[in-house]
Amino acid sequence: MTTVSPTGPASPAPGAHERATISNPVLAGFHPDPSLLRVGADYYLATSTFEWLPGVTLHHSRDLAHWRPLGGALDEERLLDLVGVPDSGGVWAPCLSYADGTFHLVYSDVKSLAGAYKDVHNYVVTAPAITGPWSDPAPAPGHGFDASLFHDDPALGGDGRSWLLWLEWDHRPGHDPFGGILLQEWDRAARAVTGPAHRIFTGTALGRTEGPHVYRREGWYYLVTAEGGTGWEHAVTVARSRAVTGPYEADPAGPLLTSWEDPGLALQKAGHGSLVETPAGEWYLAHLAARPFGTRGACVLGRETSLQRVEWTAEGWPRVIGEAGTGRPALRVPAPRGTGDEVTRDLASGPGLPPDAAHGPGLLPGPEWMTLRRHADPSWAGPGAAPGSVRLRGGESLSSLHRQSLVARRQQHARFTFTATVDHEPGSPRRSAGMAHVYNTQLWHYAHITADEGGARVLCLAVCDRGRYSELAAVALPDAGPVRLRLTGDGPLARYSWEDAGVWRPLGPALDTTRLSDEYATVGGADGHFSNWGFTGAFLGLSAQDLTGEGRAAEFSHLRYEGGVARGPVADGPGASD
Repeated sequence: MTTVSPTGPASPAPGAHERATISNPVLAGFHPDPSLLRVGADYYLATSTFEWLPGVTLHHSRDLAHWRPLGGALDEERLLDLVGVPDSGGVWAPCLSYADGTFHLVYSDVKSLAGAYKDVHNYVVTAPAITGPWSDPAPAPGHGFDASLFHDDPALGGDGRSWLLWLEWDHRPGHDPFGGILLQEWDRAARAVTGPAHRIFTGTALGRTEGPHVYRREGWYYLVTAEGGTGWEHAVTVARSRAVTGPYEADPAGPLLTSWEDPGLALQKAGHGSLVETPAGEWYLAHLAARPFGTRGACVLGRETSLQRVEWTAEGWPRVIGEAGTGRPALRVPAPRGTGDEVTRDLASGPGLPPDAAHGPGLLPGPEWMTLRRHADPSWAGPGAAPGSVRLRGGESLSSLHRQSLVARRQQHARFTFTATVDHEPGSPRRSAGMAHVYNTQLWHYAHITADEGGARVLCLAVCDRGRYSELAAVALPDAGPVRLRLTGDGPLARYSWEDAGVWRPLGPALDTTRLSDEYATVGGADGHFSNWGFTGAFLGLSAQDLTGEGRAAEFSHLRYEGGVARGPVADGPGASD
């Protein structure tokens, strides 16, 4: 199988007297809510996965510019059960931290999110290494989300205690649902909170305060929060206090980072950040951002992870100096001093990190591949006969919240080509297998092999648009044999095609990919309560259904994702086949 790098574009090797640069986004495609951690010479990024599995995507770096995927941390039902969770539910805003030689991972598992209520379970798991094994989850307070841990490091003048932070959610009419940031001591040995909870911050005028992280620097405790919501007004704000329990004073200069009021920036929705200090004393901010198709258009790639360099004022406040001025995100950022070829080579074999081929259970083609709501296991997913191939037993429909047989990877480029060979003999219109372009259970495009009423094979193109199902094309196929499928994307349009005697032929019309976006998925009412949310991004997947319940299998081989290219015409018109 061939894929492009799942990270952003790599920086060119620096010359002897040049400083390397970080090219944003460093994690392209759906990688929101980054939690950035350094342990010794190693940097780790954890990002939200919502309804996708394994939960909490992890990456490793030695230089902040080049990132290696490690797969997901929560890869067992013991750690995370997402069967039945709603679209954009599941894992929100993980936090990685390190104390006592142990990695700590905090995450929210959101079971409902529409309307006034948020039903959330918060957990803490620990592991001796970033790759696990992770402990059984320890429950944390659940009346809110975006929980994080702060360890008051004695090396920085702290007392060694740990503190849990989270946003308290308030469902009551007439109350601000973003009820403020709470802080309570976390007993690492007992794996539980202890002592009173403190309301340490209720936010700035931007409102919708969430995503808290605390850091200690030169006698100050700095509280970094996300504000302004997850859309265009998103921001990172900072407040500080001499005591961890507050009171906290907000930075009088305003947000540390935001794209709001500058719709021409390439990186929009900048917010939800976390800080890290390099061994040389430089500081960086990891944050989410999105790249819309057009000015504040649809963000089909979802919310991605970028990095900005942070400087400190004489008064002790952090500042992001971006390409459009203070507090604005830049596409290119100076990398830490000393970044170069030696560090980049070292990334491939960091201590305690397994090679890519050894990571995970080996049921999926690589660490960039994920499943939806149920963990991959041999009962329904595994390698096919050819190297790099996948075999899936048919499961529920693409509109199911429970047991789909879907293996997918993030769309990471506006222009792309995704190809796969599908071998399936359905024998019934209630069985199918093919290639899916998926946002959630209500929004997807699907080219699939199925059967007509007489059992003859057909290639069908189906679309689900906010739950409305339609079929746009059907082509008769031979009774047996593999079929080569291709999806070509070019910004707001994508087109399926199939190979017929060595010629690629279009399957149906060009499709509107802007439907596969946060903007199109989010549906709200005038009262401010939303019936549907969109927090993820578009995925390219391999799917098999068997609504008879028999679980007939399909095989997918010759998988290839190419980013930055769109092979063959996408729009309708003359020359639509090649």
